[in-house]
Amino acid sequence: MREILDQLVSWNREHITYAVATVVQTFGSAPLGPGTAMAVSENGAVVGSISGGCIEAAVVDIADDVISTGQSSYQRFGVSDDDAFAVGLTCGGTIEVNISPHTPFLAQMLEEVHQAVATHAPVALATTLDSPHATHLLLDDVLHGSTGDADLDRAIEIRMAGMLDAGSSAVAECAAGDHCRSPVRLFVNSFAPPPRMIVFGAIDFARAVTQVGKLMGYHVTLCDARPVFATRARFPEADDIVVDWPHRYLQAQQHLDSRAALCVLTHDEKFDVPLLERALRLEVGYVGAMGSRRTCRNRERELRLLGLGDTELDRLHAPIGLDIGGRTPAETAVSIAAEIIATRERRTGNPLRESQSPIHARIREAVSVAAHHL
Repeated sequence: MREILDQLVSWNREHITYAVATVVQTFGSAPLGPGTAMAVSENGAVVGSISGGCIEAAVVDIADDVISTGQSSYQRFGVSDDDAFAVGLTCGGTIEVNISPHTPFLAQMLEEVHQAVATHAPVALATTLDSPHATHLLLDDVLHGSTGDADLDRAIEIRMAGMLDAGSSAVAECAAGDHCRSPVRLFVNSFAPPPRMIVFGAIDFARAVTQVGKLMGYHVTLCDARPVFATRARFPEADDIVVDWPHRYLQAQQHLDSRAALCVLTHDEKFDVPLLERALRLEVGYVGAMGSRRTCRNRERELRLLGLGDTELDRLHAPIGLDIGGRTPAETAVSIAAEIIATRERRTGNPLRESQSPIHARIREAVSVAAHHL
């Protein structure tokens, strides 16, 4: 929903009624994941996409009914459903979509979400999919909105907090007996701050990596100790430009999580070694370093002398990027981006035609289990 927030807030302020369709669950090779949303206004305007074009027309018709009746609608589209097949969902997957009407309370909550996202504050929005229907907002550890049942509200708050901590948008369940008289499903849409990408080394390749990082949704920081190179003119896409020794800057970072990607492009031993010694001791999602194979071997030897072992060094992607034959800065940035994604999704990076795995990975089982049992 993040990508349509601006439009929803604009409609709220213009007193335009609308319905929001949100992907809450996918099975098989569905094109877009949970949390993806589109909205339809009373004037027929459409913003966003939930299937890359497969089922939008059908959802628009349903959204018009939701706007007219003020009643939510829960729909399932897939190739096993003749009606869904007729509107073009032929990619072999199934999508479950919740279409909710505009209400003053939802409008107020979306204003809060919009402000939180703008300030990078973590916030979660949840909708119960079973009776009693309700919308909830979790912001600053405070739950807004109620089902009218204090015990159920507490169970919903716990699940929302777990999903927000994981940065996950998915269906969660309050099981019967767990503060609930009967099972209640809810869809939690997490708006966690964007993941961090830190690019070390203000070289030509770094400009392209910064651009690709922004396209991937990262908050991108460019760091270099040389002020003549680390400039806004050279890196206009970067969110932050830091002039500091790379290892010193990294040492000062307190909020790098498992989604963070560190791209070491400094290509200079006096920067690389102390930086990588620190980076490989952090629980970040990706650490990659540029250099020839000889440079990488020499650098590994220096890191071992500093006390790093196989466990830490196995996490280092060096030379950085996948082997796609890229030569230019743009091609190299694509190979680095591909390796970051493959590492995050625990994929090989091999051609899809050589793989038997699902094309679109499901939400990681560990995250789903944790969210359901917190």
